[in-house]
Amino acid sequence: MNISFTPELEQFIQSQVANGKYASTEEVVVAGIKLLEERESIYKGRFEELRREIMVGVKASERGEVIEGETVFHQLEQKLQQRRQQTGE
Repeated sequence: MNISFTPELEQFIQSQVANGKYASTEEVVVAGIKLLEERESIYKGRFEELRREIMVGVKASERGEVIEGETVFHQLEQKLQQRRQQTGE
């Protein structure tokens, strides 16, 4: 497989090898691909977590356990004000 890099990326890769962080260009590319795999895994996990949280909300809504949006926003504003007071913002 042949891969072409922009001059900026090629310079970055060469600097990583020159600094001794990696032994070769291939190691830099493999490290980048592994980071991409990790990121995709994290995103997939977060997506599934959000899906479960949404289903909890949908089921609560079906049971009639809902709060008016205006009330929710008011509660969020209060929490934000409390945090700002605690942190001195």
